[in-house]
Amino acid sequence: MKADINKEIFSLVKSIFFSLAIVAICRYFIFSPSTVHGESMSPTLKDHEKIIISKVSKLEHFDVIVFHAPDSDANYVKRIIGLPGDRIEVKDDILYINGKPYKEPYLKPNRKNLFPGIKLTGDFTLKEITGKSKVPKGYLFVMGDNRLVSKDSRHFKFIPIQSVIGEVKFRYYPLKEMGIPE
Repeated sequence: MKADINKEIFSLVKSIFFSLAIVAICRYFIFSPSTVHGESMSPTLKDHEKIIISKVSKLEHFDVIVFHAPDSDANYVKRIIGLPGDRIEVKDDILYINGKPYKEPYLKPNRKNLFPGIKLTGDFTLKEITGKSKVPKGYLFVMGDNRLVSKDSRHFKFIPIQSVIGEVKFRYYPLKEMGIPE
């Protein structure tokens, strides 16, 4: 009887150990929870919202990512605007990547709140901001959706791709906002 109990306890401990190991491996290498701090991605993501990030995503234009901030010990959440080799320009509130204009539907709510004649994103070229005409290899150019308050690549220039923790895939808090952010 005692041997059966010991066998059951050992089996339970072994199951718990393997379960914790799998959770740790998944969290470290595949996905991780995070919290949004600040209003730079509003209305897409708001302050104190809880998100899940994928650490295995291929990074593409307009992905929302979490990365180690280049100017503090915090993590920032921003949108990828420029990939390596891209030329970036904003003129008359229109984003141009490699000379092609792009619509940014995620900016529409913020544009509605502007006074007439005010631009959400000031005019700039990549060269004016960073001194480079293209995004260098191994780097990204990122901006927040709330362009009037976002501290992003317009302030701290490029971010190293190695500083990216992952791509935002899911918002799980608040519950009424649960889902995939756009």
